[in-house]
Amino acid sequence: MGAFVSVEVEGRVGTVRIDRPPVNAINRAVSEELLAAIREAGERDDVGVVVLWGGPRIFAAGADLEEMAGRSPEEVRPDVTALGEACLALEQLPKLAIAAINGYALGGGCELALACDLRVAARDAELGQPEIRLGIIPGAGGTQRLPRLVGLGRARELVYTGRRVAAEEALAIGLVDRVVEPGEVLGAAIAEARRYASGPTRALAAAKAALRASLRGDPDEGLRFERDVFCGLFATMDAAEGIRAFLEKREPRFEGR
Repeated sequence: MGAFVSVEVEGRVGTVRIDRPPVNAINRAVSEELLAAIREAGERDDVGVVVLWGGPRIFAAGADLEEMAGRSPEEVRPDVTALGEACLALEQLPKLAIAAINGYALGGGCELALACDLRVAARDAELGQPEIRLGIIPGAGGTQRLPRLVGLGRARELVYTGRRVAAEEALAIGLVDRVVEPGEVLGAAIAEARRYASGPTRALAAAKAALRASLRGDPDEGLRFERDVFCGLFATMDAAEGIRAFLEKREPRFEGR
């Protein structure tokens, strides 16, 4: 759909592909195209789950430093804001988002992966927030989302050192959810996405929203939100089918309605 980002849909899975050779460096144009692609996938009825992929070699190696070099704080703000908005769109997407990570997911690339619900990584992949080595810090959500996955202590160490995390360690600390061979990353992510896309997608969207509400800092508000979306799902056909299937001792046939 754009010069650097495309959307392909098959089997209710929308694959959002970043393609800016040689390393998928993220500039404002990439971020804006990502935002448009994510919004498009969120609005399409034929998309049940989104897979974010950077191709078979590199997910995204971070911000385009050549473009950002020498800029003032106000000149760089639109760039980091555009990437932050793309990350937030992934997090707020009313559908699950799965990152399919080949090669590097560093800096802004790691922040995009963190904004997804699940992460499938190649065995030789590396993730990290190396900004501190440049005299800066993550600016599109890395310091906020990383502690939620790996805990504050580990997040401090990773942000303060800027070191890269290999796939097996990333799996052990909860930074990724699954590790597969490099050539299997996209297929594994799409297969997982299809399982969710054939499930109760409205309930999954509600679960995603309720889990996000738990991060707002007010437990009582989170509980109220959970209860409201729980009750609201009883107006859906999927809830009726799921309960009926349970009572009839059979597998449910969800339609996402």
